[in-house]
Amino acid sequence: QVQLVESGGGLVQPGGSLRLSCVASGFTFSSNPMSWYRQAPGKERELVASISGAGGFTNYADSVKGRFTISRDNAKNTVYLQMNSLKPEDTAVYYCTTFVDRRRWGQGTQVTVSS
Repeated sequence: QVQLVESGGGLVQPGGSLRLSCVASGFTFSSNPMSWYRQAPGKERELVASISGAGGFTNYADSVKGRFTISRDNAKNTVYLQMNSLKPEDTAVYYCTTFVDRRRWGQGTQVTVSS
C-alpha cells in the first residue's frame, strides 16, 4: 500500500536549518510529483513546495522562496525539504503528500522554531 514516512523535524533556533525527509513506497515514485505542506496551530494546511517526478520543475510558496529547497532522489524513493533561515512563523507540522488514486498524506513531522 502507499506509505509516506516523514522525518527530520525538531526544535531549532531562529536562523537555523533543518532537512526534512519523506520516504515513499507502494507506488512508482519517479512518476509522481511530490509536495510538502504544513499546518500551523489554528491555521489551514498550506502548500510549501512541490517538485515534478523527474525533479526538473519546482515551485514554492512566496513565504519560503529563497530559504527552502525541495529535492528528490528517485533511486531512494525520497523527497527532501531543506529549510534554512528558519523563522518562528515556520513552526508547523510538515506533511509529505502525493496523488495516487487520491491525495495521500504522511503522518507529519513537527518543526518548532523558537529561542
